[in-house]
Amino acid sequence: MATLQNIRSKGPLLVIVIGLALFAFIAGDAWKVMQPHQAHDVGEVNGDALSAQEYQNLVEEYTEVVKLMRGVTALNDEQTNQVRDEVWRSYVNNKLIEKEAKALGLTVSAAEIQDILKAGVHPLLRQTPFQNPQTGNFDKDMLNKFLVEYAKMSEAQMPAQYAEQYNNMYKYWSFIQKTLIESRLAEKYQALVSKALLSNPVEAQDAFDARVNQYNVLMAGIPYSSVVDSTIVVKESELKDLYNKKKEQFKQYQETRDIKYIDVQVTASAEDRAAIQKEVDEATAQLATTTEDYTSFIRSTGSDAPYVDLFYNKTAFPSDVVARLDSASVGTIYGPYYNGTDNTINSFKIVAKAAAADSVEFRQIQVYAEDAVKTKTLADSIYNAIKSGANFADLAKKYGQTGDANWLTSAQYEGAQIDGDNLKFISTINNAGVNELVNLPMGQANIILQVTNKKSVKDKYKIAVIKREVEFSKETYNRAYNDFSQFIAANPTVEKMVANAEEAGYRLLDRMDLSSSEHNIGGVRGTKEALRWAFDKAKPGDVSGLYECGESDHMMVVGLVGIKPEGYRPLKAVQDLLRAEIVKEKKAEKIMADMKAANATSFNQYKEMTNAVSDSLKMVTFAAPAYVSALRSSEPLVGAYASAVEVNQLSAPIKGNAGVFVLQVYGKDKQNETFNAKAEEATLTNMHARFASRLMNDLYLKANVKDTRFLFF
Repeated sequence: MATLQNIRSKGPLLVIVIGLALFAFIAGDAWKVMQPHQAHDVGEVNGDALSAQEYQNLVEEYTEVVKLMRGVTALNDEQTNQVRDEVWRSYVNNKLIEKEAKALGLTVSAAEIQDILKAGVHPLLRQTPFQNPQTGNFDKDMLNKFLVEYAKMSEAQMPAQYAEQYNNMYKYWSFIQKTLIESRLAEKYQALVSKALLSNPVEAQDAFDARVNQYNVLMAGIPYSSVVDSTIVVKESELKDLYNKKKEQFKQYQETRDIKYIDVQVTASAEDRAAIQKEVDEATAQLATTTEDYTSFIRSTGSDAPYVDLFYNKTAFPSDVVARLDSASVGTIYGPYYNGTDNTINSFKIVAKAAAADSVEFRQIQVYAEDAVKTKTLADSIYNAIKSGANFADLAKKYGQTGDANWLTSAQYEGAQIDGDNLKFISTINNAGVNELVNLPMGQANIILQVTNKKSVKDKYKIAVIKREVEFSKETYNRAYNDFSQFIAANPTVEKMVANAEEAGYRLLDRMDLSSSEHNIGGVRGTKEALRWAFDKAKPGDVSGLYECGESDHMMVVGLVGIKPEGYRPLKAVQDLLRAEIVKEKKAEKIMADMKAANATSFNQYKEMTNAVSDSLKMVTFAAPAYVSALRSSEPLVGAYASAVEVNQLSAPIKGNAGVFVLQVYGKDKQNETFNAKAEEATLTNMHARFASRLMNDLYLKANVKDTRFLFF
């Protein structure tokens, strides 16, 4: 149990480490169950297909690992999507590495893995529960001990609960081991590539000089914004010429869709709100006369804020209630009132207020015998012995427990659903005095409790809160559904939907370049069926049926405008980008012509030109682009020019990012730093290693990766 708790406590960090571990061959979560005849593939890498069943197995495997690490029994939709994406990314990257490693003869031997386990410093190992308590490092002996115990588990006739925990632990370790092998292979490939990009003393000296040599520069220029856009004419032939010149930049490696859609969010009608207001009014009147069993009463009102019969810090209550506490008094009713933040109608009653300790230290002895009678007898005996002077810790050890003291803070239980024995246990600890001994019956066991310390006394409250969301009724939803259905039936094409949406009261939305790897449309949950329709069945001009989605409060219809196939994006799709570049170039030419006509020969003459701006830039280096405030732009050419000219030399007009400018260096300086060739080369080596990691993108583009997961979930 302690081992499992150790995993859970390190869960978030372990998820991060595993996500960073290069290309873990991992797997994951709940999948839509497929029929046996569905033997389709969900994707392909380098010609190797991944079947739907294989992908499902990987997803389920990784899901179990994530649930174990986080200490949860299920994942929500967002977490499930993250698992699926991580599984796919890992599979693709592993296949890419696998092909390259095979061609290069790279492998990971069993001896290497044993060496990694022996060293115990790999990030994956450091996050396992097999840690030496003295050093905090991975302990191979603890792992081996677990594996031996697991192998003997069937012989030991272990209770089912512990057998399941051991099985989960073993699956978890198997996952870590598999991830370790995949990560090691990727690390070796990355190291091989990065070592091929060697640094040298000349490069090191250049990098040092680019960083430490600083220049003070005067700049005078005319911004492109000073030229009115309407004065610039861009011809269709110019767009085509620039498109052909830059065509490789517009290569699209994945097919996408352009869609128009209508997202209808159903909200409560005036009648719905009035009905909820009436219910809250009636419940509020009853709350005023209620004096006991607030838990059952608040539950009966359908409140989103359950009542727990414990004193809580005020921060544990809804923020709108906290904001009004100073306007309320114990025993009185506040409300009803509407809170727009969470769309609720509310009222509350301060049942009680007290100054109570926020942290309580206690120790305990759990008592359990063959039956309830023997349990009570044994508990009474232990209780009376301690009351008569017996040592608490000694008696705890006699019954296989430590008797050590633990702190209970309000943060550990505030906000949780607490009832039954848990409520009794926490109430007893909070209400007991320091050094008071309590014999507490708990189901089939007894607990001997002793409070040893209390601290951090604060004002605490018991507050009964009626919080009702203003929800739409079934009738309201049905009315919206029928109206929307009629609109869709009357407008079966994109052209008609566009023409009539506004008149019908619907807002038409656009989504360009929708990818099949996305999980929803317009950020609305539960739109996977609509996404699948757009990629699997629809033709340009088609309109889908009505999809019920969101948290059962949205309805959506999708119209397919166009398909952008894999390959080069058409000129129409990128013409705005090209036009902006041509406009910028023509503005630069016009400004440079004006400068030439002005026959300026000095910095001051350029500075006095119409629409000119000027700036003084200090500590400019070649290593980093200079930010020019006067142009509101980063200008890399400033540092490049400054590093190559003499002091007081005036440049010719330069085309920059935000304008045409001239530069004049008026001072040079050097940081007080000594050249260290080894340090510079080490920095460059790290830079090369980052470059090597980007090589994966090139491998991906060459691998003809196909992702058709959208067909199955």
